[in-house]
This record gives sequence, C-alpha cells and structure tokens, in this order.
Amino acid sequence: MEPNFREQPKGFATKAIHAGQDPSQWSSKCIVTPISLSTTFKQRSPGEHEGYEYSRSGNPTRNVLEKCLASLDGARYGLTFSSGLGAEMAVFSMLSNGDHVVVADDVYGGTGRLLRQVISRLGIQSNFVDPTDLLAFESAFQSNTKLVWIETPTNPLIKVADIEAISKLCRKRNVVLAVDNTFLTSYFQRPLELGADLVCYSLTKYMNGHSDVVMGGITTNSDDLFGQLKFLQNATGIVPSPFDCYQVNRGLKTLPLRMEQHQKSSIAVAKFLEAHPFVEKVLHPALASHPQHQLTLKQTYGYSGVFSFYIKGGLRHSKAFLQNLKIFALAESLGGYESLAELPLIMTHASVPEEEREKLGINDSLIRLSVGLEDVEDLIQDLECSLLKVMSL
Repeated sequence: MEPNFREQPKGFATKAIHAGQDPSQWSSKCIVTPISLSTTFKQRSPGEHEGYEYSRSGNPTRNVLEKCLASLDGARYGLTFSSGLGAEMAVFSMLSNGDHVVVADDVYGGTGRLLRQVISRLGIQSNFVDPTDLLAFESAFQSNTKLVWIETPTNPLIKVADIEAISKLCRKRNVVLAVDNTFLTSYFQRPLELGADLVCYSLTKYMNGHSDVVMGGITTNSDDLFGQLKFLQNATGIVPSPFDCYQVNRGLKTLPLRMEQHQKSSIAVAKFLEAHPFVEKVLHPALASHPQHQLTLKQTYGYSGVFSFYIKGGLRHSKAFLQNLKIFALAESLGGYESLAELPLIMTHASVPEEEREKLGINDSLIRLSVGLEDVEDLIQDLECSLLKVMSL
C-alpha cells in the first residue's frame, strides 16, 4: 500500500514557474529572467536610486529568486546566501554572547561543526538533544535559550521531529524556531504552516536539483527576523552570484516533477532493501516500519529520495558495497538528478565527535542514499549486484 500523505493543495507548480517572474519588470519584457551581472547601478541623485545601488545589497536576478522561494513556502520574505552554511551563519549571527541554542542531536555534520567549533567561540553555547523526545527536548531549554535549530528529517538517521509540538514549546518561551527543510523542500513540507519562524535550506540540494550550484536560503513571515537577516546578508557579504541565482530559479521550475519521481523511486528502492537478506534495517519515513511514520503522514505532503540503511557486516562490507556500485556514485551531497551513495561515518559526518557518532548510531554499517531520476529498475539492479558481491566476502 502506498503511504497516505497530506493532500498537496493546488497551485504549487504554477507558483514555481510564475512567482516573481513577471516579464513586465524588464524593459525587454523577456519571459526568462535575465542574469544581471552589473555590480553597481546608476542613481538619480546622490543616495537616490531606482531600487538597486550595489549588487551585494540587492540584485535583480537574486530578487526574483528570493520572491519565488518565499512564495513556495507561503512566506512573506525570502533571502539567499552563498551556501547553506552561509544561511546558517546568518541565523546564528543574530545571537549574542551568553545566548543558548537547543539543537537536534542528529544534524548535518557541518552544522554541528559550525556550532561546536565556531559559534561557541562567540560565547554561545549549544545543547544537542533528540528532537523526537519532546520531554528531553523541553528540559534542554534554559533561561537564556534564544534559538531552537532542528532538521526534519534528520541527517543521516532520518528521524522525524514534530514541528508543531516543538513550535509550541518555543512560543511559550519566546524562542525562535528554525527548521532546516533541505531534505523535503517546500514541495513536501512547509514548516511555517506548522509554527516555525524560519525555514532554512541548502539550495544546493533538491531546490536546485542539478548538483551545479552551492547556495543557501531562508524564508520567514517575521518582519523583525527578516530585517535582522537582511542586514546580516548585506553586512557580512555572504551573497550568491547572479548566475547561480539564475540557475536555482531555473531549477525550481521542475521542482514538483522532480520531487514526485524522487519519491516514487526512493520508496521502491527502500522496499527492495528492506526485503534483502543482507540489509539490517532501512530508515525511510514512508515505510510503515519507520518509528515516526504516522507523524510523517500527518505533517508532510510526501517524501524525497534521501534515506539511510544499515548493511550487515562491518566497515569492509560497507566499503566493498559502495565501491562496487556502478550507477550510484560514491560522493557526498544529495538532491541532484543523479543517484549518490555515501558512508556518513567517514564522509559527511566525520567532523561529529566520535562519542556522539557512537551514541547516535552513525557507525561503519550506516549508508546514506540519494535516489536520483534514473530508471528505478536500473537502480535496484545496481544495488542488488553490489549486495550480491558483498555477501560473498
């Protein structure tokens, strides 16, 4: 039986194609958003301009993308940054010395590294807590807690956090809730609808979808948070190039089509792996075996192509499996049209302290897949052939 997710409202694909894209805003009336490469803009008189003065402060191509991103999340405001970590840095830069952050314990390795090794130098402390344990999560709040940062689903253990429940905890304490929505995109999950204050993205992944741009994004409905982040975007200079903005804007036009196929293929691959004798466990929220399966159906409109599984055996089996794949490329990142496979222990999450990895279950048997847009029969055959070779070791 196929999972029964929330029903997707009509109009998403139309917004992805048209929001912010009105041809009348360009003198040429061009249908496709032009790439505005100019770094500076002529002013009417000193201090009086036509909306743009310097490209770090604002750029026509970037402006189109930010409007489109905001529309897709049902947000009033959208902002883009030079990378996903750049977007995170902007959020953490709103904090002050002595502030405290509650963080989901299973997050992207770069997020943990940023908090542990960079943000901590500014006198900002973080507690890493299981976001699926609401009692433990609530007990981690302190009088100086100013921000909660969660990913859902988490990376790489694919735990699903209850955004609405956590948002209520934050509202009671006047704490900002930021949700990293990279894995699902605004097509499959819209955290602002569930009470989040900020939605953050590595646009590098599914939103762009072609593995050829590094960029981050943030959407929000808060005037105050937007004002702070807009200032930081300009003041710190962590802005994307106009050409990269053009590419992500183009990628968004096929987002619904791509996500539907990623979902369909990843469920088929996950079901194959779950039935395979050399697979210990599959972590995919669309499967009934996932501990937060019902929550996933309640708060999302579907699921993407990224999930993890535990292979039987140890490190030599994991390495042999990954090295024998022919279609899945052994590479970091996710969300492109091509299928990828990686070993988080050694690759994306190598910067996580060893004791934390052991506690979380990021071990030498955990493999993360990003199921792409190839023929799913070919992907399954690729996995099957590699598993067959590993079983003979």
